[in-house]
Amino acid sequence: MGYFVTGGTGFIGRHLILELARRGEPIWILVRPGSRARFEQLVRDCGSGGNLLVPVNGDLTEPLLGVSASDRRAMSGRIEHCFHLGALYDLNAADADLVGANVRGTRHALDLAHEIPAARFHLFSSIAVAGRYRGRFTERMFDEAEGLDLPYFRTKHESEALVRTSCRIPWRIYRPGMVVGDSHSGVMDKVDGPYYLFKAIQTLRDALPRWVPLVGIEGGHVNLVPVDFVAAAAVHLAHAPAQDGQCFHLTDPQDHRVGDVLNLIARAAHAPSMALRFESGVFGSASDLVRPLKEMLPSVERIAGQLLDDLGIPRSLLGLLDNPTTFDSAQAQALLVPAGIRVPPLETYAWRLWDYWERCLDPGLHTAASLRRCVKDKTVLVTGGSSGIGRATALRLADAGARLLIVARDENKLASVRADIEARGGKVGTYTCDIGEAEACARLIERLLADHGHVDILINNAGRSIRRGIDQTYARLHDYERLMRINYFAAVSMTLGLLPAMVKFGAGHVINISSIGVLTNAPRFAAYNASKAALEAFSRCAATEYAARGIRFTVINMPLVRTPMVAPTKMYEHFDLMSPEQAAERVCAAIIDHPERLATPLGVFAQLVELFAPKIGRAIMGEGYRMFPDSEAAGGAPSPDARALHELGAFTSITRGVHW
Repeated sequence: MGYFVTGGTGFIGRHLILELARRGEPIWILVRPGSRARFEQLVRDCGSGGNLLVPVNGDLTEPLLGVSASDRRAMSGRIEHCFHLGALYDLNAADADLVGANVRGTRHALDLAHEIPAARFHLFSSIAVAGRYRGRFTERMFDEAEGLDLPYFRTKHESEALVRTSCRIPWRIYRPGMVVGDSHSGVMDKVDGPYYLFKAIQTLRDALPRWVPLVGIEGGHVNLVPVDFVAAAAVHLAHAPAQDGQCFHLTDPQDHRVGDVLNLIARAAHAPSMALRFESGVFGSASDLVRPLKEMLPSVERIAGQLLDDLGIPRSLLGLLDNPTTFDSAQAQALLVPAGIRVPPLETYAWRLWDYWERCLDPGLHTAASLRRCVKDKTVLVTGGSSGIGRATALRLADAGARLLIVARDENKLASVRADIEARGGKVGTYTCDIGEAEACARLIERLLADHGHVDILINNAGRSIRRGIDQTYARLHDYERLMRINYFAAVSMTLGLLPAMVKFGAGHVINISSIGVLTNAPRFAAYNASKAALEAFSRCAATEYAARGIRFTVINMPLVRTPMVAPTKMYEHFDLMSPEQAAERVCAAIIDHPERLATPLGVFAQLVELFAPKIGRAIMGEGYRMFPDSEAAGGAPSPDARALHELGAFTSITRGVHW
């Protein structure tokens, strides 16, 4: 006697097959043409048990699963257990696809099981059959389901009804909770369910220090179970005597709220967690936040949709954040616990789920491919492209296949960058120009438009800095004027000159390199910070005006980067600064994700301090002003002594990236 399994090459199915293979009986597996490679991998994963696996060509959507008469004869009288796992597990799938896979697929599986005939039919259902039942849903409940408003909920409910009413052989039903990765390895096959929220947690981690307390909602109930538990539990229950006609909840007996789960994952990610959580009723249910389009103002819908899209969160997931259902698994637990099969506590393996996602599933892992996709056949212009951040960015963009253009004042340095790019097999167009000179900048724009028609991505990187206290500049208004000329007016001139062609083309992206100094208000950089703050204000206004025209604006608040611009301040040689290559990574991230602002966690925190506790910010900045000496050009000491450097190093390690 043996087994027949549908969905055996899927995520849960593969783990189930591995469990069944240990029993030493032959396993016939339904395999679609497109899943042949997965089947072959499954054979390898089973090791010596791989010779037990027999592929059966077919498809869920076909009568009798599309299994040929010869295969049906080969299995006839030999199948003791028919496991039906084949289904479409996707909240966002179309109604017709869900009905075809989940309802008709179950009908076809039943018909095949009857014809063979199998001795027993096992259906992998889902806790989704409860819909939005308010209260505790038991293993004996079915018709009590409420709120089957999602197509996925309805089709799982209907497929279970088919088995309960139409199955002519003994049957058993299993309702897993929300299945996540393996509790030992974290392995998961795709981003689904709670994994959609991982990117938002990562974004928070990258934006805020871990110790910043957050305020959030408690949320509804969520029941997560690792796939290894689901497979082991199902195989054990399938072979338990005298359990036909029963339904088993493969769920975690420990109830979790959404807020609990998010905090567990946040801690695993070293991200800020919610120190204070409110019941969602205080703000209205999460599902009320995104109502059907006909009940929302178009502008509100667009804003909400953009936020969700940016975070990669499907709208259907929001309704699950207020899930009112808990699940009783007493019957399953009574059979599983004596066998030593238990759901591991989520806190013991949450870190594995995060670790695997970040190493293997995070869309950001594919930065190189994403960058190539974003800049392929695009004209990208980098100002200040001959050194520092501009040069490192140019090399990355050339490697990615952009139609690259770089502008700088020094012709020899431009030639050097061009030689480096060509040596790597890339191409670049170079333009020698001091864009701080208005007339020269205007001529450059004319040449660019004549040569290329339009620029798709403009990176306003050219700039300069002066580190000098205000009391050293009473007679140096020209310092402020020249910084405004290159950091603000030149960037605005380039943008204004290239915007009309972007508008005509219907798309474009302007990236303005700003500074963490705008967020921290670092002393001795008043002239520099003011020029960058002006550029940021221009960017924010432009982002609003041009959003509907397909043109995006991004501000990058760069921390202190080890470039020729900071070389005159000799004490920086002793501090850990961001490299130009790391800074270029941030520019590439902006090209891929096009955020309106890209800043370090410390920079964002400094902005929050400025908003809510400005006196604390002034105290920190004042201490830095006291500790760090003026530059030698402004009359300061050539270099601090060893003791002072040690103290300064400790301070900069806490305020990493701030211009001091």
